[in-house]
Amino acid sequence: MSIVSLDYWLQWQVAICAVIFIIPTVVALRLIISKRRRIMNEQNIIKSTDLWIPCWRNLHPIWLLCFRASAFLAMVFLLYQTVANLGFFVFLFYTQWTFALVGIYFALGTIISARGCWFPGREINFLKKLLEENSSEQQLGLWENSMLIMYQVCAGAVMLTDIVFWCLLLPFMTGENFKLTLLIGLMHSVNAVFLLLDSVLSNLQFTWFGFTYFILWSCSYVVFQWSLHVCCLSWWPYPFLELNTPWAPLWYFGMALVHIPCYGLYGLLIRAKDRIFSRLFPQTFLRSSY
Repeated sequence: MSIVSLDYWLQWQVAICAVIFIIPTVVALRLIISKRRRIMNEQNIIKSTDLWIPCWRNLHPIWLLCFRASAFLAMVFLLYQTVANLGFFVFLFYTQWTFALVGIYFALGTIISARGCWFPGREINFLKKLLEENSSEQQLGLWENSMLIMYQVCAGAVMLTDIVFWCLLLPFMTGENFKLTLLIGLMHSVNAVFLLLDSVLSNLQFTWFGFTYFILWSCSYVVFQWSLHVCCLSWWPYPFLELNTPWAPLWYFGMALVHIPCYGLYGLLIRAKDRIFSRLFPQTFLRSSY
């Protein structure tokens, strides 16, 4: 793999593409910093029980724990099979970044669910009552905040990876150089299925502010790719990342814009879950508190 020359980086479209992802990064960071400094209203405090108490009144939290543990093990197995067959080269792709992040989310979710289920001195029915009456105001700690951030990043990222793969890349990736296998198909679908099932079972909050973390996640991947191409690579894992074309700014701008509907689509699914299930199962479904 050859290193690209200096002339490659001095092309006019490179500067425009850099601006396209630097501006959202700066805006996202400013929003996150300003929110951290702001005193939050008590009504917006997220309860720690939201992370491990199901949104179904008669569903014991142990079932959510078992699902998260099973999802984690399944994703670890699929990721292992992918690396075993294709090598660590696969981590050059955004898909594997996202898949690994979803796996980490389920690992952390399993730990938090286990801690919630077996925390000494607490009864499940009592916690459900607290959740229903909205009387618990315990703020989240480091691990709980990390889990919530990862959940919202994964929500947008799985929509982005799966939609781009099935609707944009796959129709044009025919030929001898690419063959759709069961493993590749699972890598671009299982992540979204598991995350959606977790959303159906859990009471996790999904807010538009989480979009800022999603922006940082995607921009970090672009920075990673650019850094590799500065020092050791000349091949791009995705054709729309190629900078040696006058169409590069349009590709970068288009991919930046597509983040909005991908994140919004997941938000619509969450709202649909609340509205539909609260009407179909008013006695057993606990609506989200946001």
